[in-house]
Order: sequence, then C-alpha cells, then structure tokens
Amino acid sequence: MIYTLSITAVSGAYLEEECVRVLEIDERATLEALHLAIQKAVSFDNDHLYDFYASRHYRNRQIRYSDDEGWEARASDFSRLRLSEVYPLNGLKLYYCCDFGDNWISRFGRLGRLRPPKPGVPIRALWKAMAQIRNSIRHGSEGGP
Repeated sequence: MIYTLSITAVSGAYLEEECVRVLEIDERATLEALHLAIQKAVSFDNDHLYDFYASRHYRNRQIRYSDDEGWEARASDFSRLRLSEVYPLNGLKLYYCCDFGDNWISRFGRLGRLRPPKPGVPIRALWKAMAQIRNSIRHGSEGGP
C-alpha cells in the first residue's frame, strides 16, 4: 500500500519561505529510505545526521524512534523501522530533524488514505512544490507559474 505524505519545513537556520513537498512512498519503506527521499527532494547531500520523532509540536519529542546515542546504532534502527510500524500516530505528528547544527525540522502529514500501488507503475518518489501548485490553481493554469 502507498502513503501520500506532505512534508513541511517548520524550522531551520536558513528557512525564509514556505517549503512543502508531497511524497508517495510504499508503507514498507524504512525511515532511512524516507530520509534519503527527502534529501533528494530538497537537493541536500546526505552528509548530516538525522532523527525521526513523533509529538504534538516540533519542540517536544514524545516518541523517539531510536534512543541510541551512537550514530551507527541509530542508523541501524532507522534502516529497520518501516512506515507501517510508525503509523498510525493517534493524534501525534511525525517529525524529521536533519543537520543538527542548522536544525532543519520538517513535519509530515498524511494526505488521504493508504491506496494500493497502480499496476504496471513502479513505486516512486513524486515531489511537487506546493507553492507552485497553489499558484497555478490561483491563476488557473495547469503548468505552474
């Protein structure tokens, strides 16, 4: 089954404007695979530590998906934990923190229900800039600004 997730940057040293992406990803994908998809979508180089947690607000960490202090153990946890084990969150939001120095934090939202993969269509990461979508809707164009 496929999740459609919105990922919204909520904090970061250089966050100046809204940054939202939409991702379609298999429920069997790991948190590590989700991290790599996000890195690709925002043109980061995958050269910083990262973390996933769940909470009602990004400044709290009610559920930690790895309590290990050592990076190798934490990365191992993320490479095993699947999205189907993370969801449902029962009122909490999933957060992703990358680059602990610049403290980039993004909040995930589920868009719609789980859906089966389309036959003959490979599972893919599909990213769209939400600002462009809203702009094209406002201006009545199909192709964006």
